[in-house]
Amino acid sequence: MTATAAELAAMARARELGLAVLGTTSPNPAVGAVLLAADGTPVGEGATAPPGGLHAEVQALAQAGERARGGTAVVTLEPCAHTGRTGPCAEALVAAGVARVVVAVPEPTQLAGGGAARLRAVGVDVELGVEQQAAEEGALGAWLTGVREGRPAVVWKVAGTLDGRVAAADGSSRWVTGPEARAAVHRLRATCDAVVVGSGTALTDDPQLTVRDADGRDAPRQPLRVVLDRRGRLPATARVLDDAAPTLISAAPGPRELLDELFARDVRRVLLEGGPTLAAAFLRAGLVDEVVVHLAPKLLGAGAPLVDDLGITGIGDALTLRVTGLTRLGGDVEIRLRPTRHTGVRRVADSHGATGGG
Repeated sequence: MTATAAELAAMARARELGLAVLGTTSPNPAVGAVLLAADGTPVGEGATAPPGGLHAEVQALAQAGERARGGTAVVTLEPCAHTGRTGPCAEALVAAGVARVVVAVPEPTQLAGGGAARLRAVGVDVELGVEQQAAEEGALGAWLTGVREGRPAVVWKVAGTLDGRVAAADGSSRWVTGPEARAAVHRLRATCDAVVVGSGTALTDDPQLTVRDADGRDAPRQPLRVVLDRRGRLPATARVLDDAAPTLISAAPGPRELLDELFARDVRRVLLEGGPTLAAAFLRAGLVDEVVVHLAPKLLGAGAPLVDDLGITGIGDALTLRVTGLTRLGGDVEIRLRPTRHTGVRRVADSHGATGGG
């Protein structure tokens, strides 16, 4: 695979554009695109609009205008070749006279596939797989999980002390971390389609689970609030039942059934904010794709652990995670990780439930 310095810089920008719209595009993928003129100068960019809106390439082409002719389109996902709510992006690129297309992730669905073949058939140079892993672990990750496994991706967020406690021995947990970490949680919620807690967390903490901006105001777009409450314990006075955001009370028997229920609602990225019991259930089922830990420089010595029993008895069976990011959040530290293996059953990719990209 070959890509110029200008194309690699454009791909980095395309990934940023995809991340900027993450949480607003489901069930469609959050794609970013950059148009380079024939001399390598950026002349247009775009990202997937909410369902029914323009795709990333079409937005970038509109900005570029005639400067796209003879130029290069740099896209995080292979341009689609099918007509859905919008026309095929591959045809839009052909009509604009683009000479080259650089793609990070080849289209994995039968529904939207064929874009690269269509472009090559009319003489457009196509490069596939440029910085593919970075794109797959970025804004496209949740959508790809949906395609490959038929479920939403799950991000487990947890705040704890240095000795791994999420609450003190008396049950108090507000606040383990500082204001910078709490603000980061709101930004993380904004990238998700749903926020999930168990009934225990809902009863103990009475969280509202909304997204608020830096000034403390409710954001215009709110993810679905989900409470897993099999025994009907949630009182009518719970803050999660207010009108600030939509709410689903689910009696699903387990994590996989809950994810199936959410997937059918076009949810593709779930933020798991429940307590140690719910987290353990998802981890045991192999249904956690990313972990965000907010670690406070405090020691409690006792209290609720980060996660309950995972059924692991030996160090050789430990669930190992790969650190993907470290960030200072005021006096706290954010650690982002990904499990290096899953214990859950992976499903074969097909076009079921998947809306193509491009």
